[in-house]
Amino acid sequence: MEPCPIKHETSSPEETEALGYSIGLVLKPPAVIALKGALGAGKTCLAKGIARAIGIGEITSATYTIASEYHGKIPLYHIDAYRLNGDDDFENTGAGEYIGSGGITIIEWCDRIPRSIPPDAVRINIEISGGQNRIFRIEGMELRTI
Repeated sequence: MEPCPIKHETSSPEETEALGYSIGLVLKPPAVIALKGALGAGKTCLAKGIARAIGIGEITSATYTIASEYHGKIPLYHIDAYRLNGDDDFENTGAGEYIGSGGITIIEWCDRIPRSIPPDAVRINIEISGGQNRIFRIEGMELRTI
């Protein structure tokens, strides 16, 4: 029987970042976090919290650079697949080399590159439920700290 996804709700960007921080505290490299959600759902905000938990200061959206690399206690690879045209396009950027390379890899817009997401990735679906309220459905991770 498949485990049920963890459901968590936030009502502000600060709470979303705090959720990311909680997730980041329990991640062990190499880990892939696959984020899915509409524009403005809070994917980068969640990624900022994860980054802070692993000792990385400020990160920015990777939309225009596709992949950004950060170095802290654990390397962080932040990939934004929004502008990509599928898995082949992703592989051609070279960003696929980050997956499994010993750090934490966060992939925003994972639904654009479905074949590139490893089966053991933590999958987080973010739903906008009104205003600044968000519903997070997290699969592939046990979070006792939330």
